[in-house]
Amino acid sequence: MGMYTKESILQLSEEQNVKFIRLQFTDILGTVKNVEIPISQLEKALDNKMMFDGSSIEGFVRIEESDMYLYPDLDTWVIFPWTAEKGGKVARLICDVYGSDLKPFPGDPRSNLKRVLKEMEKFGFSNFNLGPEPEFFLFKLDENGDPTLDLNDNGGYFDLAPTDLGENCRRDIVLELEEMGFEIEASHHEEAPGQHEIDFKYADAVKACDQIQTFKLVVKTIARKHGLHATFMPKPLFGVAGSGMHFNMSLFKNEENAFYDEHGELKMSETAFQFLAGVLKHAPGFTAVTNPTVNSYKRLVPGYEAPCYIAWSAQNRSPLVRIPSSRGLSTRIEVRSVDPTANPYLAMAVLLKAGLSGIEDQLTPPHSVDKNIYNMIKSERMEEGVIDLPSNLHEALEQLKQDEVIKAGLGKHIFENFIEAKEIEWDMFRTQVHPWEREQYMRMY
Repeated sequence: MGMYTKESILQLSEEQNVKFIRLQFTDILGTVKNVEIPISQLEKALDNKMMFDGSSIEGFVRIEESDMYLYPDLDTWVIFPWTAEKGGKVARLICDVYGSDLKPFPGDPRSNLKRVLKEMEKFGFSNFNLGPEPEFFLFKLDENGDPTLDLNDNGGYFDLAPTDLGENCRRDIVLELEEMGFEIEASHHEEAPGQHEIDFKYADAVKACDQIQTFKLVVKTIARKHGLHATFMPKPLFGVAGSGMHFNMSLFKNEENAFYDEHGELKMSETAFQFLAGVLKHAPGFTAVTNPTVNSYKRLVPGYEAPCYIAWSAQNRSPLVRIPSSRGLSTRIEVRSVDPTANPYLAMAVLLKAGLSGIEDQLTPPHSVDKNIYNMIKSERMEEGVIDLPSNLHEALEQLKQDEVIKAGLGKHIFENFIEAKEIEWDMFRTQVHPWEREQYMRMY
């Protein structure tokens, strides 16, 4: 039984003076969409009878098959705290998208993740948990309310005020999130000026992805109240660290962490090592999903703590996968390449699929690389068996097309529409003339 029922939501909305409800869902590119309804339509929505036009959503369906239904997940009911002063509050429900045949729509990223989780259950696991670490930058707004490239602080990693002027904004974000039921574990200034990180407690895969989408909305909303623009762009500025969204992942069998083994190497189970091996094997294939924008690859370069090589370690922070030191229920693997432009539902689906394929094929990971990979020359990396992640979006898309496991993790509909949208994006970038080129070549040639 979930936290909320239809009756309790109707009662709460009356008690709390809710006037509008946003029925939210996520498109293939990871953008949150919503259909806003007045309170008079809430009962209809709770009966799964609310329809919308799917043909207007990127990568969903063609005009002739456009009628779709939104099925609200009652446990995602939340009232937005910042809407209280407007004479009537706004609440939201996150929905799964169903087709006119009343079956889960294969282009809905949230339903797709649930499909892959069902496959996981066949392996005997009950839960796939995620603890995300999303980072973002805060920039000042100009007099027209448009974002500038002016940062609002000169802070650095874990800095305190007065250098960290984003602290008040960050504190307000944390307070809003806690009011909405988030359990915040840490909040601090990140390495680059204007860069921040807020970590929340791990949850099962679907809930954690819902939280990431909610988190982005809250961060942007509260930043604006402070006269700031929050961006989850992976690399908004040259010469400083970019923003990642490390994924800390673990598989559970009921109450037991399937990655923990008191007597195993590093106190990790055979299952953990097989899962790790699957993730490493399919890293070239899933990178287009975990790093889905042209800009993502400006972050994945040496020298800024972002991974650009496929390796793992329990010691250092330069490889793709790190094994944090906590054990017991907290035993996990941390995939460090993911960035906040990733659609979390798709990223979780492909990472789970990669790990499960490692378990299914009983793969063994290569030995850990505990030296700083950034300091190795190419021949040393080759000697260690370390290969590079794709270096741009085009390369990543080509790798994705060749990886049947990752394609199966997306399903045919999402894969085809994702590739189509991203190839258009790459082509627009490839054919554009950029300021750097003019600076370099206009006078020289």
